[in-house]
Amino acid sequence: MKLTVELAAEQEIALRARAAARGVSVEEYAGQLLARDLDRGEEEDASGLPRDSRPVCEVIADIMKDVPAEDLAALPKDGASQIDHYVYGLPKRDV
Repeated sequence: MKLTVELAAEQEIALRARAAARGVSVEEYAGQLLARDLDRGEEEDASGLPRDSRPVCEVIADIMKDVPAEDLAALPKDGASQIDHYVYGLPKRDV
């Protein structure tokens, strides 16, 4: 099947950048996105937004799989215990 999609300029730039980062063509990357979305088996809820019936741990794992290892390594090790410091700028608490 051949499909033509009109994209805004910023969407095209983002699509090309993500495809290049993965070392695939724009068409191949777009096909991967469509396949992944179709494989999820999402339904719409009453608001018309897609509902994902997978367990939340699977959703989080799916989202996190594309985060580069160096970005994960840069996260603070005490992020959970010092959330107020990192989010609101409060002094770190003694834990």
